[in-house]
Amino acid sequence: MPTLKLTSPDGTVREYEQGVTGLEVAKAISNSLAREALAVEINGEVWDLSRPIPADATMKILKWQDAGGKYAYWHSSAHLMAEAVEAIFPGTKFGIGPPIERGYYYDIDMGDHTLSPDDLLKIEEKMYELAKRDVPYLREERSWDEAAAYFRKKNDPYKLELLEGLKNEKITFYQQGNFTDLCYGPHIPSTGRIKAIKLLSVAGAYWRGDEKNKMLQRIYGITFPTKQELDEYLFRLEEAKRRDHRKLGRELELFVFHDIAPGAPFWLPKGMVIFRQLEQFLRSELDQRGYQEISTPILVKKDLWEQSGHWAHYKENMFILENDETVYSMKPMNCPESTYVYRQRIRSYKDLPLRFSEIGRLHRNELSGALGGMFRVRQITMDDAHIYCLPGQILSEINGLIELVTHFYAIFGLKPSFNLSTKPDEAMGDAALWQQAEASLKQALEVNGLPYQIKEKDGAFYGPKIDIQIEDAIGREWQVATIQLDFAMLPERFALEYIAEDGSRQRPVAIHRAIFGSFERFIGIITEHFAGAFPVWLAPVQVAVLPITDGLHAYAREVNDALKAAGVRVELDDRSEKIGYKIREWELQKVPYMLVVGEKEKASNAVSVRQHKKGDLGAVPLAEFTAGIVKEIAEKRLTL
Repeated sequence: MPTLKLTSPDGTVREYEQGVTGLEVAKAISNSLAREALAVEINGEVWDLSRPIPADATMKILKWQDAGGKYAYWHSSAHLMAEAVEAIFPGTKFGIGPPIERGYYYDIDMGDHTLSPDDLLKIEEKMYELAKRDVPYLREERSWDEAAAYFRKKNDPYKLELLEGLKNEKITFYQQGNFTDLCYGPHIPSTGRIKAIKLLSVAGAYWRGDEKNKMLQRIYGITFPTKQELDEYLFRLEEAKRRDHRKLGRELELFVFHDIAPGAPFWLPKGMVIFRQLEQFLRSELDQRGYQEISTPILVKKDLWEQSGHWAHYKENMFILENDETVYSMKPMNCPESTYVYRQRIRSYKDLPLRFSEIGRLHRNELSGALGGMFRVRQITMDDAHIYCLPGQILSEINGLIELVTHFYAIFGLKPSFNLSTKPDEAMGDAALWQQAEASLKQALEVNGLPYQIKEKDGAFYGPKIDIQIEDAIGREWQVATIQLDFAMLPERFALEYIAEDGSRQRPVAIHRAIFGSFERFIGIITEHFAGAFPVWLAPVQVAVLPITDGLHAYAREVNDALKAAGVRVELDDRSEKIGYKIREWELQKVPYMLVVGEKEKASNAVSVRQHKKGDLGAVPLAEFTAGIVKEIAEKRLTL
């Protein structure tokens, strides 16, 4: 019988009979791997373990720890939920039911019935019952006519509509127990792998995302291989609600949103303190690294965006207006305009690298349904820069950016992880330049000894990029910084040149970079990460001075003035309230330090120090406390 070779991620090559399945391969390696295996990755594509492998391939057995394993697990969970829904509510029509970043959902049409919390509990209980039967997920290929006949008989218009777009494709069905669905897969071996289940919520969703279509009910769920993992996830969900930046923004008087300006925050004075501190910190770091700050117009003629390619690739996300028969756009990004700064005079190879930074106000026409507090806004303040350099300077510039990113996030106690995002299908520019750019980014990551994941086809339309993620205090991952290499869009489309050492005119390379992305999103992230209890250097109010009685107001003002003179952001609370009440109020405001002053403190020119969450630290001479907090602020020390 013909054989094939399968190459594992560690480079091991094993030979098997043609048509071997992923499960058979896992069993051949070890029984424990076979028990943990959920799916198999063949040449980068996730397959069912039961699917025959027809030819030589790279192969990875996927477990729960792998993204592909979770994808198959949650996809299978969506089908299990649909089976439970159909068992309890016969006649339900089904839209789509994909896995998502955390869990899965299924869009369903139940006619006039609106799902209640009790309904969700019933569906959940049925899912447990069905999972325990441990039936397999079976893949079957059918002709288009057979598929259409099946769903006509079932009277499911949504699946029939989906089939209309699949006339030239292979049609696959999956069946488990009493439920059969139109589906590409992949799925896990059987329902018994699904051990811990929670249906989270129901929301409205227009069929195929089009508001002209019928509103369906979307059930969101999550599943895990163990109850412990589910309990930990539900705890994080509750913790995320407590840390919600929109709630904390209002309570701590940082920012608010109003219907008068959808997708744009109103920054309150305390929020602007955080904004300005970040701005100052960023500028000081960039000044040390040889950046030159620029500022470019917000309103620009469409000609610029046509030249850059954004008009073809990004027009639907732009705010467009017309004046005197000329079409303009609010800029959604800074990139193209930096070329006008570059071209304002002839550049020599001796001028490069040129590092242009810009804290620019951008506008993006996000769909109203996609807006979400600071995480998805229409008005954005972007931490942006464009570096123009020689090809031979690429590695050193990217090394410098990696060092800057690592240093920046260490200040917040956050460790970055790195991904290499490669050429997307709609990419512009020469394929050879793309290969060169991807190789350069890969080299930079490897030279720095950084582990990274490949994100296939996730690059920008003009170049590949290094995407940087962080994990917050409750284990959520956030996409933050980005380093994008551009041989084509800015250099080629805007005919950028420098005079080389031999006198010839050459194209520079452009590097697009953002360290924390937008101020809005980053402040939203760190508000939740710190649960509103910011490090002292960032805190809007760093110290509250609390006199015990009205007779101590004069000394309290002395303390207040001394701290203010030292550059500390301090507030004097001289309300005629009991000291316990004042402490509770300032604790809720998450102020880092409270200084309680009574007769004993006045007599010794001292303060009684209370720290947020830690409580009473005892009496300290005022001069000693002042020197200590000034040092803590200067060092940008974490106080978690």
